[in-house]
Amino acid sequence: MFPDIEPYDHGYLDTGDGNLIYWEACGNPEGKPALVVHGGPGAGCTAGQRRTFDPERHRIILFDQRNCGRSRPHAADPATDLTANTTQHLIADMERLREHLGVDKWLLYGGSWGSTLMLAYAQEHPERVSEMVIVSVTMTRRYETDWLYNGVGRFFPEQRQRFREGVPEAGRGDVLAAYARLMADPDPEVRNKAAIDWMTWEDAVISLEVNGKPGNYSNRPPDALLAMARICAHYFSNDAWLEEGVLLARAHRLAGIPGVLIHGRFDLGSPLENAWELAQAWPDARLVIVEDSGHTGSTTMRDEIFAALAEFAG
Repeated sequence: MFPDIEPYDHGYLDTGDGNLIYWEACGNPEGKPALVVHGGPGAGCTAGQRRTFDPERHRIILFDQRNCGRSRPHAADPATDLTANTTQHLIADMERLREHLGVDKWLLYGGSWGSTLMLAYAQEHPERVSEMVIVSVTMTRRYETDWLYNGVGRFFPEQRQRFREGVPEAGRGDVLAAYARLMADPDPEVRNKAAIDWMTWEDAVISLEVNGKPGNYSNRPPDALLAMARICAHYFSNDAWLEEGVLLARAHRLAGIPGVLIHGRFDLGSPLENAWELAQAWPDARLVIVEDSGHTGSTTMRDEIFAALAEFAG
């Protein structure tokens, strides 16, 4: 990776509805604009993500999506209303940030949930996207979500049972919605247990991967863990407020935008099929299958990411 780097500028973007979105810019102010779109949803951006780009060639922009990371108000507080936190709100935030920073077009880079958000943004504003590098493709279709929180449990039946038993029996018909309610409970013990149960399941799904170390998701500071689990449940119990299959159906809107899709062959949580289907529907995308990787990546995946970003460095 490139050396550690500090932002040359940062601030809070006022969305006008009570939300303040943290953003930062690193690298070369005159370089090619590149936006990092983090996953989760609710994971927040990290200092390590700054190091993915050549700081001499890129103007590297990162932001924390609504109610997570350094953005405010924070989802760890049960008083924080998530009603104004939907995919459509995040798309509007990205466009507002682009205008605020005076960017004409930017490269989009991210993965996992970030790929869903990038695709949704690019399909709404294709004229504002120069290229896309997407890792561990998701489109948050219902059957993808059902696979992640139920179907993949055929490999982890004990862990799936514990995940389901983390909610009251009456709520097990819609486990994700039940978790969303628990993580907004006024009792901190209820919230914390629900968040730990959620992240323990996420850890189980990647546990067979070479880089799927124990606690990969659950070993987060308490507020960050609660915010991510709460926002994940909020989004996935509402199908991310996306019409089923819409991102694949509208992939033709990406025509003219070069893209690289990088996906691990052994990604159990987000199967390769997602990336394969998108590559068939997006005429300017190239699919790179990483044979030694799952969702958590590998050295080979890292090298493929660097190669794709270098290809688009301008």
